[in-house]
Amino acid sequence: IRALLLCSCLGLLRPGGGQPFLRLRPSPSDNLPVKDIVEHPDPEYDPKEQDLDERTLRKKLGSHFDPGFMAVAVPGPANASGAEAAAGRGRAALPAELRRLELGPPQGPRLKVGKKARRKVLQWLWAYTYCPVLYTWKDLGVRFWPRYIKEGNCFAEKSCSLPEGMFCKPVKSVTKTFLRWHCQGWSSQKYCTWIPVQYPLISECKCSC
Repeated sequence: IRALLLCSCLGLLRPGGGQPFLRLRPSPSDNLPVKDIVEHPDPEYDPKEQDLDERTLRKKLGSHFDPGFMAVAVPGPANASGAEAAAGRGRAALPAELRRLELGPPQGPRLKVGKKARRKVLQWLWAYTYCPVLYTWKDLGVRFWPRYIKEGNCFAEKSCSLPEGMFCKPVKSVTKTFLRWHCQGWSSQKYCTWIPVQYPLISECKCSC
């Protein structure tokens, strides 16, 4: 846990799974969350009403449909705001490595404190360094199905280290499979269909450089 108090940088984990299609976005990236996608503005490249039959698309997506992270219609709020997350930082259970932490300087004698005082110090330390994942619903647009995704971000409104200088950053991600409306060719010669694409999502944040 002392790594949280010292500046030991953590590398981001590369999300698994590649994207086999050309000119498609998003592709798995070390830079999460995924940036907004710049779409071709021509509505001719949008799926038509007959292409948006929910029963057909659910069957095509199959077991990849995850109602916890995707929605067909406009969903409600995903979870707590940044301010609420900051207020509740210390409510998560203390990790085992923190419970084993010996108070005192690294090379000095162990600091002797009572159980109650030690518990309060560790709870304060965990509240200060805890990095929750904050989820918000994002509209991917009509060319994705389902078009709404619950995207994670790391709480980064204040430093999470002592001394200050480190911030909550992504360290793990998961991928969710969506359907992407993809067109090949131009004008009346184009061919469009739904194809599966992987979308990486932040699943864990930690205090790091």
